[in-house]
Amino acid sequence: MTKATLADNMAERLKISKKEASAHLEELLELIKTTLESGEQVKIAGFGVFQIQQKKNRRGRNPQTGEAITIGARKVMSFKVSNVLKEAINREA
Repeated sequence: MTKATLADNMAERLKISKKEASAHLEELLELIKTTLESGEQVKIAGFGVFQIQQKKNRRGRNPQTGEAITIGARKVMSFKVSNVLKEAINREA
């Protein structure tokens, strides 16, 4: 599902204009983004938790040359699905 499709579905369910739904969706995504940038986690009950994790330097290998390289430290975003959503997904399968 794309962001445009998500906004369209929101507009239909909430009975608001597509423009208004798109603005609300953009605001929500911006809020999640700025919260994660500040180092806080975003926990949505019944859905899951978005959080930033720090990865350390690690050894890697260049697949073309076989040369050993160091992959630098970085931050990555992770998402842990809630048990409620996990059960709902598996129940439908």
